Amino acid sequence: MALIQPDPTFYPSAREAMLAPREQLAYVALLDTDGEGRPDALATIDLSDGSIASVHDMSVPGDELHHFGWNVCSAALCPYAPHPHVERRYLVLPGLRSSRIYIFDVKDDPWHPKLVKTIEPETIFKKTGYSRPHTVHCGTDAIYVSALGNVDGDAPGGVFTLDHDTFEPKGRWEANRGPQELHYDFWWHLGHDRMVTSEWGTPNQIEPGPSLEELVGRKYGHRLHVWDLSKRKHLQEIDLGDQHQMALELRPAHDPNKTYGFVNTVINVEDLSANIFTWYLEDGVWKARKI
Repeated sequence: MALIQPDPTFYPSAREAMLAPREQLAYVALLDTDGEGRPDALATIDLSDGSIASVHDMSVPGDELHHFGWNVCSAALCPYAPHPHVERRYLVLPGLRSSRIYIFDVKDDPWHPKLVKTIEPETIFKKTGYSRPHTVHCGTDAIYVSALGNVDGDAPGGVFTLDHDTFEPKGRWEANRGPQELHYDFWWHLGHDRMVTSEWGTPNQIEPGPSLEELVGRKYGHRLHVWDLSKRKHLQEIDLGDQHQMALELRPAHDPNKTYGFVNTVINVEDLSANIFTWYLEDGVWKARKI
């Protein structure tokens, strides 16, 4: 009888993943940057020579694909919520402007992903109350999706989840959001049961383009938020200083046992610099310092 083993692309740490065989292909989002009315697309790149192996256009134009991800990943090995026997098989592509999500299956032919499901924006609006999905991370118990705002394009933004198997929206993730209103990225320290989120702005702030008045008025995001991951509860707010506008990408330490990570801020309105901060846990309190 064959043994049931975890997906061979699951690794307990990023260091072990670096020792794995080199990837043969990559999936890349293609955008209609010229505004010619062509749908965005998913390209498959041959990493041996950089050539494009295939291109799959989305169903309709105007999605503005962003940070897509897998249905499952190494998070399935988390010791307190293990799902080791699921497959890293499906790509989850959110459209930031359309609030539409596409699901592609790569198992049968990784070089030619197959569109198997489309989640229409109305379904996301109804089941989560959020809009503008931006970033996808595969979690231990569900697929987690970052959303920049509510259905009307205002605050709050946050995180909603999709079912691992059916991809149906399960609802908002937050059980107690505390003071958090603005939202952008999210990542976690699984071994410590903590999530960290960052802030950009609402869709209504972002979609018209950067506003000098909003920047000078320090109206964009400048905080990090720390959450209890299993209880879905806000624990702490870390203010980076309102001169540091737009706190964006979060990158936790490669070592899953460490409690630190990095976040970038787009612009300091006092000296026009961009900055990188480290967040870290010290004596039971989460802090951040500019590095």
